[in-house]
Amino acid sequence: MIKNSTSKLNCLSGNSFNILRYLSAQALSTGNEVQTIKQDDVLFKDIGDKGIIILNRPKALNALNLSMVEKIYPVLKKWESSKRLVIIEGTGEKAFCAGGDVKSIVNTLKETENKTLGETFFRKEYTLNYLIGTYKIPYVAMINGITMGGGVGLSVHGKYRIATEKTLFAMPETAIGLFPDVGGTYFLPRLKDKLGLYLGLTGDRLKGIDVLLAGIATHFVPSEKLPNLKQDLLMTEQSDVTEILNKYQSVTWNEEFCLAPYMNKINTYFSSLSVEEIIESLKKDNSKWAKKTLEMLLKASPTSLKVTMFAIQKGSILNLADCLKMEYRLACAALNKTSDFCEGVRALLIDKDQKPIWNPNSLEEVTDTYVNQQFTKLLEEKELQL
Repeated sequence: MIKNSTSKLNCLSGNSFNILRYLSAQALSTGNEVQTIKQDDVLFKDIGDKGIIILNRPKALNALNLSMVEKIYPVLKKWESSKRLVIIEGTGEKAFCAGGDVKSIVNTLKETENKTLGETFFRKEYTLNYLIGTYKIPYVAMINGITMGGGVGLSVHGKYRIATEKTLFAMPETAIGLFPDVGGTYFLPRLKDKLGLYLGLTGDRLKGIDVLLAGIATHFVPSEKLPNLKQDLLMTEQSDVTEILNKYQSVTWNEEFCLAPYMNKINTYFSSLSVEEIIESLKKDNSKWAKKTLEMLLKASPTSLKVTMFAIQKGSILNLADCLKMEYRLACAALNKTSDFCEGVRALLIDKDQKPIWNPNSLEEVTDTYVNQQFTKLLEEKELQL
């Protein structure tokens, strides 16, 4: 599913009003009723036998919170049997979805030591990711703008991911003491060679057409063509929308993947048996690229690096459901106020001092026993049910 895809992630432009006006006009001309259910953080547009979901927190870069997940899931579930096509997009000029709203989870943990919000959020978010990954009708994600973390989970498992020149992709979880979740342990090892492990460990960003060339998006469409593409998708009577998407796919580019010059090194170094060995190889290389990669790794939580490497290795032979169940165990293990997750979110997103104090503070201190403990199965009633 992933290997044959490519594109750039981009946030839908602020044409929400014009799009709505267009859709209303189309409904009048075709006899279809348009229903817009206004909600603070998500908009749902019911257009005949098509449906549109609009993430609607532009000031928060459409970061995904529990309220949004709880609204999206039942609508998606209903539309799976009543619609022919679903489109998901973001509002505002900057982001499709910049990630999950982890600040609220960490603030609650620090103030009350209550894990319930975190457990509920991750359980429902991963359940939504699984629905998207097994969706029976075409699911088209317009990943225009920032698409990271939770935004990747809302898009990458769907059949169609449309990137633009504005798309900015990353799975930056190791920098906040977590791991690439939302099915990251499933899709990352299925990218070409060791690219997924590299992206998962470093959190490196891909822009524009490189999101397609990496195999993360399925199509690349210039952002100015998105309104026309959406119009064609909403008007089509075809059950297979590939022909429409291919019509908008630019065929004039002749660009090399931005990481192509380094793929031999990525494949060699990231085939090492441990994070320590990867770092030693980078230190010996001493090139500008190696120094930059080393800098990204050394900023990350040592625990997160080791957990991420093990999780991606395990995920390479698991199906999506089992990857999400594994991730839920790891997420629950991170839900305590002394965890690197809490410290990373504090340092990067709350206090913004950019100076997390990791515990343990070195890779050598993160033992295999400690890493394996993070993967321990939960009580049966606590396990993720899919």
